[in-house]
Amino acid sequence: MDLISYSIEVKYMTTYEIYDSRETSKMCEEGVECMSYNKLTPEQERVIVHKATEAPFTGEYDNFYEDGTFICQRCNAPLFSSKSKFNAGCGWPSFDESFPNAIKRVLDPDGIRTEIECTNCGAHLGHEFHGEGLTNKNTRDCVNSLSIRFMPKGKELPKIIHG
Repeated sequence: MDLISYSIEVKYMTTYEIYDSRETSKMCEEGVECMSYNKLTPEQERVIVHKATEAPFTGEYDNFYEDGTFICQRCNAPLFSSKSKFNAGCGWPSFDESFPNAIKRVLDPDGIRTEIECTNCGAHLGHEFHGEGLTNKNTRDCVNSLSIRFMPKGKELPKIIHG
């Protein structure tokens, strides 16, 4: 019996994460039923789970400037207001501010770049850069379009999926 079929048969488990491209990611805690994250496409899985980067100037939100909220593709957590989005000319959506406690910053193993992840589910979003002088806040969260989803102003945000 493989790990995936075993995890489906068991209702309560200790904390761990499984991922299978045919299913959704699941987080389970002892005494708590498993909750499924949003289903990901193979391209989203490559970026969000395996920390790849989409090609520049190809993402849906690179040149996108509507009023609303950008949420995590994997768990629906609100990440950025469209008011913080700016054109950095880098080929990826860029933001100079995230919602409080929405982003976790992790130094890359090379010690040069800082990865940004969704605090709620750990989804890879992109990288953060400082000192470029592109905005008054002097910071740029460079985000993969595949990691986020846009919710127009006035539309109710979906329920956050907690792991």
